[in-house]
Amino acid sequence: MSDPTTNAISFKRRGLMLILSSPSGAGKTTLTRMLLQAKDIDLTLSISVTTRARRSSEVDGIHYSFIKRQQFERLRDAGDLLEWAEVHGNFYGTPRGPVEAVLSEGRDVLFDIDYQGAQQVREKAQSDVVTIFILPPSMKELRARLERRAEDAAATIEKRLENARNEIRRWSQYDYVLVNDDLQRTYEELIQILRAERLKRARRQPGVEAFVAKLLAE
Repeated sequence: MSDPTTNAISFKRRGLMLILSSPSGAGKTTLTRMLLQAKDIDLTLSISVTTRARRSSEVDGIHYSFIKRQQFERLRDAGDLLEWAEVHGNFYGTPRGPVEAVLSEGRDVLFDIDYQGAQQVREKAQSDVVTIFILPPSMKELRARLERRAEDAAATIEKRLENARNEIRRWSQYDYVLVNDDLQRTYEELIQILRAERLKRARRQPGVEAFVAKLLAE
């Protein structure tokens, strides 16, 4: 018996931007790592540029692309950043060019950015964007996760929880909302969303149109 997958019809499509946002401690970083490690998913992580100094543990072009302030300002002023922000006197942003190159190849780009960044990207490339917000199962559990990290002082944890409430209030502005009470199940739900979004007609329009024209000409 022949393998049905060998004769599968596929359509060329434009890639999408998959944006994950969540309050600190909700599991976004772990889920991002799981998605990138899944070879059959083929996601490319968006690499931000920043004007801050590189830390000893960081690799240029892997964690960030480290650039001069003047270079960042040129990118920003020319409209070549999908999103940008100033944090503690340093600039961070996502260059449009590398992302567009990946999308045009029919491949997808994963963004690990906050609400403000997600809104900026959506404003500039709405048809390419899919946004997902990750919620914790409870504020009690979120606090416990932050405390288990043993990375922050008590005052810092309180600040993170305050910020978390502000971010959670934005949940309705995302396309999808998942509650991360089970890491593996949440990961599987992310995969289901990605696969469904890849099949949307708008993303495969040119390929489907050509196929239908050929079909009707038979």
